[in-house]
Amino acid sequence: YTLSHLKLEGIHFHIGSQITDIAVFQRLSRRVNEIQRWFREREIALPLLNLGGGLGIDYQHPDARPVPDFAAYFNTFAEYLELPAGQEVHFELGRALVGQCGSLISRVLYIKQGRKTRFAILDAGMTELIRPALYQAHHQIDNLTSRDEALTYDVVGPVCETADFFAKGAMLPQTRRGDLIAVRSAGAYGAVMASRYNLRPVVGVVYSDDVG
Repeated sequence: YTLSHLKLEGIHFHIGSQITDIAVFQRLSRRVNEIQRWFREREIALPLLNLGGGLGIDYQHPDARPVPDFAAYFNTFAEYLELPAGQEVHFELGRALVGQCGSLISRVLYIKQGRKTRFAILDAGMTELIRPALYQAHHQIDNLTSRDEALTYDVVGPVCETADFFAKGAMLPQTRRGDLIAVRSAGAYGAVMASRYNLRPVVGVVYSDDVG
């Protein structure tokens, strides 16, 4: 513990991502308490404690629960975490803060009727939002133009990759060429993970303070 060229500033925890069970953070607090006691017993000060993030959002129902339960999250740490006087605590709640604040807006290029599958081909794809292709992640998809009877579509992009899809078997109002499509919950891990693969242009980002 006597490395003169090193100065311990703190500990940074990362227990995962997209966590929706608050009990997980109770267990984290107890584990942090154990680790902190180990350091205190050896008279090693930890000025900083970074508990990371991990708090998830509701990708299945973005309108029903647009804001995560921040109160339960912070109350858990307030109840279970044992902090020495003066210790600074950091949280990293990126996805929970901005995930539901963004949507990928795309336009339908083509409707293709296959032998068994109906495809809606968009002008956006895995180059703009890679989560479905990379993680098989679910994002709700809304047709902003049509209000017709619902049909089943595979919603895909224009990139020459079999993984370039947003949803398979999605129920959408009858969709036509030119319709505007919103891929929801794209405020986190969206534009920041975009690429220019296939010489695609960089995806544009529009910010608005309008909440109406």
